[in-house]
Amino acid sequence: MARSSGSLPRYLVTRLLLVIPMVWILLTVVFILMRVAPGDPVQASLGGRAPQAVIEKQRHELGFDKSIVAQYGDYFNGIFHGDFGTSTSSNRTVTDVVAHEGAATLELAVAAMIFALVLGLGIGVLIGRYRDTPLDVFGRLFGVLTYAAPVFWIGILFQLLFVAKLHWLPSSGQADTLVNIHLQGEAHTNIYLVDAVISGDWGGLRNVLVHLILPGLTLGLLVCGVFIRLVRVNVIQTLKHDYIEAARARGIPEHRVVLRHAFRNALVPVVTVIGLQAALLLSGAVLTETTFNWPGIGQALIRYLNNRDYVMVQGIVTVFALIVVSVSLVIDVVTALIDPRVRYS
Repeated sequence: MARSSGSLPRYLVTRLLLVIPMVWILLTVVFILMRVAPGDPVQASLGGRAPQAVIEKQRHELGFDKSIVAQYGDYFNGIFHGDFGTSTSSNRTVTDVVAHEGAATLELAVAAMIFALVLGLGIGVLIGRYRDTPLDVFGRLFGVLTYAAPVFWIGILFQLLFVAKLHWLPSSGQADTLVNIHLQGEAHTNIYLVDAVISGDWGGLRNVLVHLILPGLTLGLLVCGVFIRLVRVNVIQTLKHDYIEAARARGIPEHRVVLRHAFRNALVPVVTVIGLQAALLLSGAVLTETTFNWPGIGQALIRYLNNRDYVMVQGIVTVFALIVVSVSLVIDVVTALIDPRVRYS
């Protein structure tokens, strides 16, 4: 017992120490990429026609006239103090953009993960139970296709089917115009689903949920294939164990054997993979938000890229990197709590 209780703190300290160089490398790469990117952010923000004196003044105010080493120091100093920069094209801070547009992306990402888990776990357990049957072949093919297919292509197909053909769901946006205006006025968290519940706007909640189905399902399909394959493999391996045969010999129904034993064992690697899929969800959110005109941080990133607002792009990418690292750390901790073997690996 002493070994087990002492190993977890050591594991957590090790993971925290590994995060420090990882974050430093990520932030340094972001800084370098923004500095070698083509174009002048100051001239772009001023429309490219401002007098040279105005350009130089703006460059001085933003600190672009300093040496690279000084800019690098200012960059990290700002991050340590929670200042990720201010847009050169809209005068909005990165923190403000993340708080508003990031809330919409969070709403979309959570919905996508729910769709991915429901489909991935359900299909994975089913085809793992009926291995080497036509159902298994169909499930594996579905997982490969959803993982390999471009997310924007799936979104367009869904729009053609459920919007243009069947007229079941809205084609774009986070909510209808009137609902959008109302929820913005009642903003508490900037997450429409939460704000609708807090304000008791059940009609608005239903409207937001309807708008969330297509983009959430589209983005969820991007990662559900990983869950399908992972769960299938673990279910097949678990069903080969002796205690499964013993449970069957005792007359326990097959569905209880699969759900109680095989399904539970398949959840441990799924928890680990969820953290790895966070980065894939964020990258897929950029294309999904553009396809469905979802007002999230991915669409904001595209807009600032088009405006050559490299300060805002640098800040948003930095926040993305920190989110991915934080999620990975949390998942590592949860995995260590669920599976003690991880602490000794």
